Amino acid sequence: MWAIVEERNAAKALDNLPLQVAEKYAFWCAIVRQCGPQGLRTIKGFHDEKLAGRLAHLRSSRLSQQWRVLYRIQKDAAIVYVERIAAHNYRP
Repeated sequence: MWAIVEERNAAKALDNLPLQVAEKYAFWCAIVRQCGPQGLRTIKGFHDEKLAGRLAHLRSSRLSQQWRVLYRIQKDAAIVYVERIAAHNYRP
């Protein structure tokens, strides 16, 4: 079992998500808890990928055409840290 930790920015964003995006995020969380981040890569709709540049330490999954969840992984402790849930804008 994997744990999910939502950083402050992500937790604040949860209150303002459109309903469809919030439901997809709940589905995303269920997959991560059950299968870990590698489970996201098996579902092509999430388009899970490693980012480049200043955000190279993060991964991104698509919740909708506009919304993304940005996260980092701590494999040794089986924890996924959700850094941001935001409309498509990768600038820090």
